[in-house]
This record gives sequence, structure tokens and C-alpha cells, in this order.
Amino acid sequence: MALKVLSALDTARTQYYHFKATIVAGMGLFSDAYSLFCIPPITNMLGRIYYPHPHHSSQHHLPTNISLAMIAASLLGAAAGQLVFGCLGDRMGRRGVYGLSLLIMVAGSLACGFSACTTRGCVLGSLAVFRFALGVGIGGDYPLSATIMSEFANRNTRGAFIAGVFSMQGFGILASSMVTVVVCKIFAVGSRAGGGLSDQHTPAGADVAWRVILMLGAVPAALTYYWRMLMPETARYTALVENNVLQAARDMEKILDLPLSQIQEDKPLDEYPSSSTFALLSTRFLRRHGVELFSCAATWFLLDVAFYSSNLFQSQIYQQYLTLDDSTDVYEEAIKVAGLQALIAISATIPGYYFTVFFIDRVGRRKIQLMGFTLMGFLYLGLGIPYFFWRKPKHAGFIILYGLTFFFANFGPNTTTFIVPAELFPARLRSTCHGISGATGKIGAVVGAVGIQRAWGSSDSKLKPMRAALVVLGAVCFLGTVVTYAFTPETMRRSLEENEKERETESDVPAVAL
Repeated sequence: MALKVLSALDTARTQYYHFKATIVAGMGLFSDAYSLFCIPPITNMLGRIYYPHPHHSSQHHLPTNISLAMIAASLLGAAAGQLVFGCLGDRMGRRGVYGLSLLIMVAGSLACGFSACTTRGCVLGSLAVFRFALGVGIGGDYPLSATIMSEFANRNTRGAFIAGVFSMQGFGILASSMVTVVVCKIFAVGSRAGGGLSDQHTPAGADVAWRVILMLGAVPAALTYYWRMLMPETARYTALVENNVLQAARDMEKILDLPLSQIQEDKPLDEYPSSSTFALLSTRFLRRHGVELFSCAATWFLLDVAFYSSNLFQSQIYQQYLTLDDSTDVYEEAIKVAGLQALIAISATIPGYYFTVFFIDRVGRRKIQLMGFTLMGFLYLGLGIPYFFWRKPKHAGFIILYGLTFFFANFGPNTTTFIVPAELFPARLRSTCHGISGATGKIGAVVGAVGIQRAWGSSDSKLKPMRAALVVLGAVCFLGTVVTYAFTPETMRRSLEENEKERETESDVPAVAL
């Protein structure tokens, strides 16, 4: 027997608060993407500043281990944040820890800009530490944003609203590119006016410019904090976890057009069945949700192996399309990398998100995920197998296919892997299971990022290892297709309580925690 307030949420018409919640929750993902994906042009700037080539200013790079540390620090921090905040979201409430993740993001972004020491080892080492702290806040935002939006939305448009929250990542990526361009242009003008160029065409202000770019990531997170604190606890958490059905009804009456008489229970509350109390990783949990948790974690892992390796190493991918020589200064190079990154975001990344918003509640999560993984696999093979053909003439077809991998990642598993874990699991374990799935994905991102970086650094020509890496990414995507087909259920147009399978008659099985 469903509680009235939950049934009302499942059938409520789309209202102003749904859109407001999408923006408020989505700004965290905006900040996440900004902070994670401003790194490609900054990596080049750090190479110019701290590891200049003794003879050619255009031939510079961070040592492989340093570059890996910069990337892995934020990703491992995000994995830790997803696990910790996912668990806290179920223990302390979604709203109770929602603002804390934002505050950590703000502090982490500002701290990255203050990685100030007298030696490059100290600067880059402290930056890696602060990037880890920033990653904790970024990771914490994932399970909380997804869970809150899933528990507020109605069953018919739930997928579109969760996808709308996640789509703010695309605008964060675009914003990081635009901010990089603007900041570099401002510093470039100031450098020319002051004549502050070093012998390696690296302006003295470049060491400030990359710090400003990172610190500006704190702005959207800080602006969002106030509005997040005004959001009430979700009705599902209040009713199903805290067992306070009356408070859940009062909260929903305040923010949605739902009169209290329509959603207040008219029978004694003890006549309603309470939620089961089996523990995470108990025998009952594994029987009901073990396969689903494996599916969510495995598909997110496989997706992030491909998606993050492609995103975080865009600067290397773009090298053949950049005209760089010893006259190119650090700002011009960063602007060119950021410009190509913005072009991909506008033409492929953001449209992919909004194709998902439009189709997710019409086609379904499972079909979109199957399509996305499969087409990504073919696209990576199309990039990798004829890689020498694409490289030699600097063919426009390469950048088109490369952009399409982002389109079908976002109109595919990059979005659906964020949505499905927020719809499958019991209310008291929903945030935790989303955090476990997301943290597994971030481990996949580290695996993919390290693998691609090693491929780039393992050969002077860098052609054969990169070709192999692209083919491997194609195989990873096809494996994602197989896992999705075999294990991922469809959750479209079903209430969260139906997806939880809370009404299955398994009460005779003891809840023995493993």
C-alpha cells in the first residue's frame, strides 16, 4: 500500500519547483565539470612554466608522473567523496550533507590557487593535494544531486529532470573553456603592455593566470549554497527512512501545489507497512539488488574508462590541429586548446545531453545506454584502426568522429549511468548505492586516464600506442553493451518504490550482514 504523499509525488504535474531544483542541484555538477575539465589547457601552461624546453618553447610537457598525479588526485578524491557522502546521505539525510559538499568544493577550488611555494616540486605537490580535496567535494555532489532529483520528480518525467541536472556538466565544460580564453586574453594584453616575457615566451603572469582559472571554479558553487540550504528534505527520505510521514506531507505542501488534505494519511500510520530493514551487502540485499549494483558499477566503470581518457587528454588529441611554433606564447597555446574544447562542447557534448533529456522518458534508459555504448565502440574503432590515415593529412574526419564519441557518450551511458542508480535501490540505501557505482566509475576514469597517458609517453612517434589505445577503448565500449544487455533493467515510468522491489515477500530470509 503506497503512502499518499509518495503517490502524489509520482503523479504530480510538472511545476516551477521541479525546474528550480534542477538548476540548484545542477549547479553542483556545473562546478564539478568546470573544475575537472579546465585541466587540459592548464596542463600545457604548467608544462611551459615549470618544465620549459631548453631550446624550443613549443616543445614542453609535464613529466608523465606529474601529469598523472594531477589527474589521478582529483579522480581519486571524487571516488572517496562519492563513497563517503553517499553513505552520509542515507545516514544523515540528503539535505543534511548537501551543502557540505559544496563548501568543500569552494575551499578546494580556492586552495588550488594558493599552491604557492618557492620550488616547482612544492607547487605541483601541493596542487595535487588540493585537487584531491576538491575531488572529495565533487564526488560528494554526485549521489546527493541524483538522489534528491529522483525523489522529487514524478514517475513520467523523472528521467528528463535527472538528465537535466546532469546536463549542467556540459555547460561547466563550456564555461571552463570560455573562462580560460578570457583570463588568458586579459593576461596576454597585460603582458604585452608590461613587456613581461621570459626567454621561453612564457609571460611572468602565466603563473598567476592558471591559479585564477582554477579559483574561479569556486564562484558557481558558492552562489548555489544559499539556495541548497533552502531545499527541504525529500519526502521519500522523511517518510521511508525517518518514518515521519506527516512531516513529509507538510514539506511537500510548502513547495509543490499539493494540498495537505490530498497527501495526508487518513489511517493510523502504524497500519502502513514499514520499509524493510535489511543491511547493505546482506544476504537479502544481494538477492534483491546484487545484480543491479553490479550492473550500475560495471557500466559506470567501463564508461569512465573511455569518457575520461578522451576528455582529460584533449590537449594531446588536438596537437595535430594546433599550429604551434617557438613564437607561440603560453596564453596563445592555452587559448587554442580551450577553443577546440569549447567547439566540441557546443557541437557534440551539450547536444548529446539534451537529446537524452528529450528521449529518456520516451525511449528508456536501457535502450539509450545500449545505443550509446555500441556507437561509441564503432566510433573508437573508426578512429583507431585507420589512425595513420587520420594523422598524416590532419583530416577533418578525425575531429568529427572524435566529437561524435562525446555526443553518443552523453546521449548514452554517461547520462544513463548517472540516472539508473538513483532509481533502483531502496530509499535508505539509494544514496550509498549511487556512491558505490560512481566511485567505481572514477576508478575506471583513473585506469583510462593512466592508460592513455602511458600510451602517449611510451613512444617517440606516439602513433602506434595511441592507435592501440583507441581500439582498446572501442572494445571497452562493446563490453559495456554486453553488460547493459545482460544485467541492466529498465526503470522508465515506474515509481521508485516499484523499482525498489520493497514489496517482495522475502521477509523469511534473515538479514545477515556479510
